[in-house]
Amino acid sequence: MRSISLALLALPVLASATSYTVEKVYSGSNFFDDWIFYNNFDNLTNGDAIFVSASTAASAQLAYVDPSTSHAIIKVDNTTTVPFNDKRNTVRISSKDRYGVGSVWIADMYHVPFGCSVWPAWWSQAPNWPTGGEIDTFEGVNQVTMNQMALHTNPGCSQVSPVQSSTLVNSTDCSFQANSNQGCVVTNPTTQSYGAAFASAGGGVFVTEFATTGISIWFFPRSQVPSSVSSNASSIDTSNFGEPVANWPTGGCSINKFFEPQNLIFDITLCGDFAGNPATFAETCSGTCYNDYVIGPPSTYNNAYFEVASVRVYGQNGSNTIKNGAAGSLRHPWWSVLAVVCLGILFI
Repeated sequence: MRSISLALLALPVLASATSYTVEKVYSGSNFFDDWIFYNNFDNLTNGDAIFVSASTAASAQLAYVDPSTSHAIIKVDNTTTVPFNDKRNTVRISSKDRYGVGSVWIADMYHVPFGCSVWPAWWSQAPNWPTGGEIDTFEGVNQVTMNQMALHTNPGCSQVSPVQSSTLVNSTDCSFQANSNQGCVVTNPTTQSYGAAFASAGGGVFVTEFATTGISIWFFPRSQVPSSVSSNASSIDTSNFGEPVANWPTGGCSINKFFEPQNLIFDITLCGDFAGNPATFAETCSGTCYNDYVIGPPSTYNNAYFEVASVRVYGQNGSNTIKNGAAGSLRHPWWSVLAVVCLGILFI
């Protein structure tokens, strides 16, 4: 993980929440019908990956529904030996629809990608990032053992007086211009939230609430999933979920100002700006990210896959939170931010 400075937070009383009704379900044999495949090399985060098309993903079994479980599998190619100077095939998908303030999305997963060089994420983003913001519900790199959650926004948004169960706060400034676009990051203290421990516990459920009062994320290991979630109830009330593991109240970040309707995104890239950063890579892995892993034995990626039972989107009663629109095109574009800064310096 990035080098972090941990701060202890006072935990105030949880604010009242809102009831939500199911509006969209991604599951079963039709899981992939309403997603857009990126179909390009990773020109977003400098990853050593090619995000394949829907047809290639299907024929190569990189994105498919397992007939024995009806779970969606999203994975890195773990059968091909990649020649030097080439990139490894993987998947990035964005929802065709966008979801606005007043929505909750629930991702039920049994396995998440992990391993040296692997950088997976389950997140959301407005189409014109950084305008409209970004919400990272699940993210990690290499062999880390805990999930990282974050917001990325235009300048002026910060985490102030959160109500959350995690005291592992990495950073509080959400601006993409601060700390090399680190975002305002909170780490989940439980090792069941990532990697091998996540899988051995039977996976779990990530809940993201996108509300006018703030953005909140819950994580429930399989044995602790609330009954309304495990039963796929048609309505939920987040006030029954207890304290979120991460929370960014509107007091430090006006949600309506900094956030617009979001495309939901799954992606797995390799190495790149985060996982491939030499200092970050050396924290949990040995060798060289590209040479020893991307073009190394394909079996390195046997655990580099998402297994998703469902993604369910809920909306506030009486409101329309679904917005049709093109999927977002950027993902933590540090290279483009740096290019703009360098050009500005050049012409001063």
